[in-house]
Amino acid sequence: MEATHGLIFDIQSHSIHDGPGSRTTVFMSGCRLSCQWCANPESWQAREKMLFSEVRCVAKQGCTRCVTGCDRAAITLVDGTLAIDRSRCHDCQSLACVTACPPQALKQCGQHYTADALLKRLQHDQDFWGETGGVTFSGGEPFVQHLFLENMLRRCRDAGIHTAIETTAYARETLFLAVMQHVDFAFIDVKHMDCAAHHHYTGVDNTSILHNISALVQSGWPGRLVLRVPLIAGVNDTDENMQALADFMLDSGVYEVNMLPFHRLGESKWQQLGKPYPGHAWQPPTPARLTALEQMFTDRALACYIGSDTPF
Repeated sequence: MEATHGLIFDIQSHSIHDGPGSRTTVFMSGCRLSCQWCANPESWQAREKMLFSEVRCVAKQGCTRCVTGCDRAAITLVDGTLAIDRSRCHDCQSLACVTACPPQALKQCGQHYTADALLKRLQHDQDFWGETGGVTFSGGEPFVQHLFLENMLRRCRDAGIHTAIETTAYARETLFLAVMQHVDFAFIDVKHMDCAAHHHYTGVDNTSILHNISALVQSGWPGRLVLRVPLIAGVNDTDENMQALADFMLDSGVYEVNMLPFHRLGESKWQQLGKPYPGHAWQPPTPARLTALEQMFTDRALACYIGSDTPF
């Protein structure tokens, strides 16, 4: 990706959980992780793609516009039901099927923005941010488009806009530290403390992630850092894993963590992408377990926030 152009798959105004105040959250396409619980699987590739919502489809009523409109012959009708050969869609640029679908059962995910256009879009929301709000760059993983990200962060700073980021910190250290100098507030995800388990559930190990968190604190970065953990019962909420996280935080000089109980809000997106959803059997920790974990961190002089309770 270039510094002047970026691919965005969603922009949400009036967000109150992605940093201080009311914010506009920019969801950037591309991620080097493939978390099995991901709520935004449409973000994994930094390219435009097609989502299919079966409930909107009117093929059973005789509509075949997407079948004839697809220039990859990727869409067929099987007993009145739409069937999509996703292998034929991989590098499709036209998304002609989306244009051909009146009920929007097929939808384009991802839109290209110039830096100028995105800044203008953000400034459109500026009157609603109040004194403490601003913009949060999320994803996906914003660092996949690091040139565009840094350009936008600089432009926001120059325009007096408070900047925040939600990131996995999975990037080269020098690049990570350079870009973070333009960020005022950060949520950094810690999926699992065990390297092998992290690789199993996300597709990458956690070595560079943990290293970058420590390096950021040691660099003297003046922003506020809160770690985030998506908690799944029996996967990463064990005493062993949580104690390892607390040890890491104390060793690194990080004192705030936000525990996010597992949810299945992204399941429909997996279905719309034609992907099998891995999380059917997973559950969030019980309220009693969450309380015990909160106390575990509090006993070690660490601030632990559950769900949307992070104070800004």
